Amino acid sequence: MELLSRFRTPAEQESIKQRLRKGEIDVLIGTHSILAKSVKFRDLGLLVIDEEQRFGVNHKERIKELKKNVDVLTLSATPIPRTLHMSLSGIRDMSVIETPPEARYPVQTFVTEYNEQLVREAILKELARGGQVYFLYNTVKTMDLFAASLQELVPEARIACAHGQMSERRLESTMMEFMEGKFDVLLCSTIIENGLDISNVNTMIVYDADALGLSQLYQLRGRVGRGARLGYCYLTFRRNKVLTEVADKRLTAIKEFTQFGAGFRIAMRDLEIRGAGDILGAEQSGHMAEVGYELYCKLINAAVKEVKNEPVKPETDTAMEIPLDAHIPPKYIPREQGRIAMYKRIAAITDLDSMRDVQDELIDRYGEIPKPVQTLLDISLLKAKAGEVGLSSVSVKQEEAKLVFSPDASISPEKFFSVVTNTPGAQVVNKQVKTDGRERNATVLMIRQRKKSPEDMFAIAGETVERLLKCVNE
Repeated sequence: MELLSRFRTPAEQESIKQRLRKGEIDVLIGTHSILAKSVKFRDLGLLVIDEEQRFGVNHKERIKELKKNVDVLTLSATPIPRTLHMSLSGIRDMSVIETPPEARYPVQTFVTEYNEQLVREAILKELARGGQVYFLYNTVKTMDLFAASLQELVPEARIACAHGQMSERRLESTMMEFMEGKFDVLLCSTIIENGLDISNVNTMIVYDADALGLSQLYQLRGRVGRGARLGYCYLTFRRNKVLTEVADKRLTAIKEFTQFGAGFRIAMRDLEIRGAGDILGAEQSGHMAEVGYELYCKLINAAVKEVKNEPVKPETDTAMEIPLDAHIPPKYIPREQGRIAMYKRIAAITDLDSMRDVQDELIDRYGEIPKPVQTLLDISLLKAKAGEVGLSSVSVKQEEAKLVFSPDASISPEKFFSVVTNTPGAQVVNKQVKTDGRERNATVLMIRQRKKSPEDMFAIAGETVERLLKCVNE
């Protein structure tokens, strides 16, 4: 087993590479340097990538070259949007570890304007309990000046600086001295984001937190509270600074998700904020521009099933012609933006459980559901069920309901005619119908019942579709 990083001398690195080519090393642990073209493996069988979010596009391309015939396991507390989306859509397999380490407490997180008095109190509070502090200041050019002002603010503290532009020996010496307790405060860049596990450091102060990414903030916060003590993280931004919408969303999310195992939720929120990126291109985040997100996901899921030789069930977009009062009144949801968002939620209903989720949300946010809104929910649920049956359209009117089957509908004839026989006023006819501007011959289930209103016929159509669901071939 060997270690390859910039902390090894050039001679040691060359020796490791030669032994690796000869197959004398079984396990090689290292930084990005493992991906260099000068590193050749005799027979690579497994590649484990920790902190996957730290790898850029060029590194990913090199990994693709390596993993053509190699098993790859990637680990990340906060996967980048593209990787997360690829896992959610089935392109990659994913498992989630949610069990936290024993005797740990969630880190207390505060988002606030930068305040020297607050900083002084936070540092002294940590020193009083015998602990140490990370102070993240991510501008290397002015770090020495900031260190001097911080020393004036807290003269009781012993302060050291650490950043990636220091020489290997000096950086290693500084970190070792900090671990040994020779310094109280480490003024540092984001170099501490990964790999540090110092249980005595339980307070972190981040300067200009609004300039950092969501996964960065989560990883940084994870550097404190790694022992049995309660950890504190202060995310600060400059006074009177107007935060961008994205920065505000990031800081709100990191403050909201403080519980253990929140990395997956943080990554999901990051996916919402930044977009899923481009599966085949260089962009690891970004929003879809030419098609909607729902359509994009459908296309991806269909492509994944095709590659896996899984059957792709054709989707039927059922046209609904229901002459009932079905809408969201402005009195119920006054804001237009809120009504549009709720229409979108209702249109996404796929089954009874998802309809109940929407009902619960409506009641919780806006109160008792008016009849027109409930009718809209019922129509959306019927549309979803009719699509599963393979109905191209459902229409109702006074004393009549008409269910038109699409050419792709797969129904058991025996079960279907049992439904027809047990439905009063039902008959099956073949007739010409117009679909997408073209005439075609279709199977139509007509239900006629005297003295029935459109509302009654809608209920009868719903009951019939429910029974037809049991006729669908697996």
